[in-house]
Amino acid sequence: MKSAYELAMEKLEKEEPSTGGISEERKMRLDEVSKTYLAKIAEREVFLRGKIASARGNPGEIEALQRELRDEKRRLEAECEEKKEVVRKG
Repeated sequence: MKSAYELAMEKLEKEEPSTGGISEERKMRLDEVSKTYLAKIAEREVFLRGKIASARGNPGEIEALQRELRDEKRRLEAECEEKKEVVRKG
């Protein structure tokens, strides 16, 4: 008797057959996309943390900058995942 996991994997394989993994070229492109977006995120963090540090004594501005940092980070992470998905699909 097959487990629920095995049945689910069989169903998934029927719906979307695997191609045997990701090619080395795609792995390199995925890695490049990841590195690019890690750099973009780091750049925004450095910039906005500098602004946060200079906004000492102004809680409203600090909170707004922290919110902007969170939003920018989420946006860049989502953009990165979208680009990776494009690479994965070919």
